[in-house]
Amino acid sequence: MEIRKYGDTILRRKALPIENIDGEVQEIVTLMIEAMLRADGVGIAAPQIGISKRVIIINLSKDRLYAIVNPEIVWASEDEEPASEGCLSIPGIRAEIIRKRAVKVKGFDLQGRELIIDTEGDAARAVQHEIDHLNGILFIDYLSKAKRTSLLKEYHRKLNQTE
Repeated sequence: MEIRKYGDTILRRKALPIENIDGEVQEIVTLMIEAMLRADGVGIAAPQIGISKRVIIINLSKDRLYAIVNPEIVWASEDEEPASEGCLSIPGIRAEIIRKRAVKVKGFDLQGRELIIDTEGDAARAVQHEIDHLNGILFIDYLSKAKRTSLLKEYHRKLNQTE
């Protein structure tokens, strides 16, 4: 399964909620994990593999992957912190993005049980980034127009060098 790249329209669509957690969702999660691990990522959202469904994978710690179905942020700290961020859908590009330092996420696991996960630091950043994907938002959307334009020129230049 190929990771969809910047410019693919599915990355800008709001993903659909998952009504039933069944074998199809299990298969989507398997494909997502394979794509994320191949790309050496720490998280991935279903739209990034071309599936407009509300499911994310987060690698919150070494050897601990979470599949979260219909995730939503139910609490966020007032504290924010900037950090360098990249995206599997815009490879080779990084920018400093300000995100909430801690968030609480509610969703469901693959057995349909409710999950509530408290995250902070890099894990909170990853969760916010992946949930943004479910809403058609990319990390570059947080940048000024000038900075975004500059980074996208760099991305296209790198893309053209690899072709």
